[in-house]
Amino acid sequence: MEIADMIKVVADWITGHITMWILIGVGIYLTVRTRAVQVRLFGHMVKTVGSSRQDSKGGISSFQAFTISLAARVGVGNVFGVAAALLLGGPGAIFWMWIVAAVGMSTAFVEATLAQVFKVRDADGTYRGGPAYYMHLGMKSKPLANIFAIITLLTCAFVITSVQSNAIAETMAAATPMSKWVIAAFLLAFAAPVIYGGIRSVARVTEWMAPIMALIYLVMVFIICIMNAGEIGNVLSMIFRSAFAPQPVVGGLAGGIMAAVINGVQRGLFSNEAGQGTAPNAAATATVSHPVKQGLIQSLGVFVDTIIVCTATAFVILIAGPSVWSAEGVNPSNLTALAVADKLGAWTTVPMALMIFVLAFSSIIAAYVYSDVNMAFVTKRPWATWMVRTVSVASVVIGAVAQLPLVWNAVDIAMAIMTVTNLVALVVLGQWAFGALRDYEDQRKAGVKDPVFVGVDNPHLPADVPTDVWTKSRQE
Repeated sequence: MEIADMIKVVADWITGHITMWILIGVGIYLTVRTRAVQVRLFGHMVKTVGSSRQDSKGGISSFQAFTISLAARVGVGNVFGVAAALLLGGPGAIFWMWIVAAVGMSTAFVEATLAQVFKVRDADGTYRGGPAYYMHLGMKSKPLANIFAIITLLTCAFVITSVQSNAIAETMAAATPMSKWVIAAFLLAFAAPVIYGGIRSVARVTEWMAPIMALIYLVMVFIICIMNAGEIGNVLSMIFRSAFAPQPVVGGLAGGIMAAVINGVQRGLFSNEAGQGTAPNAAATATVSHPVKQGLIQSLGVFVDTIIVCTATAFVILIAGPSVWSAEGVNPSNLTALAVADKLGAWTTVPMALMIFVLAFSSIIAAYVYSDVNMAFVTKRPWATWMVRTVSVASVVIGAVAQLPLVWNAVDIAMAIMTVTNLVALVVLGQWAFGALRDYEDQRKAGVKDPVFVGVDNPHLPADVPTDVWTKSRQE
């Protein structure tokens, strides 16, 4: 057995025996403690996103922080990850992706709220925060915070960046006559200016790129679903039946309960990032009047990623039928494109390649933000910032031209470590997020249209917030 295959076995075991249960368990716990915030305040989440482009006060707006994390979420995981989940776990894997997303919305709410509560001001006037910061300031554990920051730094700056770049190169090389080196040169030309421009540069790009790319992809998928409306009921039935079926299901797709659960949870986590601890790094950069506002917005991001975009991809693949699933040479990297071409025509090959280019590129620049935030926690020396940018750009080139099965499989282990560490912190520090939520809802009940958070002498909090951000000056 090759090293990459051995790592895959280990990753699956960790997911099936550790990560999956902790992820779902903590998600249920946080859902109960927030009184199902993802259900009660869903409508308010949508309204909050609609008004989140204002009041950035010269920093990163709430909407920009949302689109940075959305850019990371809505990436190749929505195309390749869903295809992999279906091929390896059968249609039932989609049901378990939904479960991960449903409870993950509360997890995303809590981790984003904590990231805002414990954020700090950076020298350039923007904010930094995330799991490393709330582990240090909230849990008083600098060693644990450093471990998380370093793992996240390495995972985002190299592993995730190279995986996304590899996905672009494989897809573009198959759809066009360009060589991988030419594709790598294009990626370098696009990525370097944005990444070297820093977080503000990424925010400006993702602010328009993330919503547009998601909308275009959904319109294309919606057209396919409308053209095959009679198949929707059959697709839903297939998903629910195979989620609990003890036998493999139809076509070339694998099956079995554990295969469905493991692949649904694993690919769901890779796609929506709920509980993983990466998205809070973006959430913390936002300038908002209350931490809960960003928590609600980030929670909605999980819904958009999994319940909408991943489900749309799954529907297209399942509508295409066994003739596409079982075709020779089908794999996660080409299944979605083949399914689209089967329903709309071969002309979609190049547009799909361009779509995947944009999806993966947005994830690349978002991953850089996560790396930058965690490097700032480890050290604030100027050379460190430039090193992160250089490594991120170099990883784009390496990922495009190298075969990376080892990296692809290793990413699941790295994410499992990040996830478990972060989930422990969420349980320990949950009272801060629950208190912030009570404060927010009490103000709204009192008629305050735009609640303002004060971290000092707040009766809803277990103690004063140990930073100068949420003082009685009300975040000047």
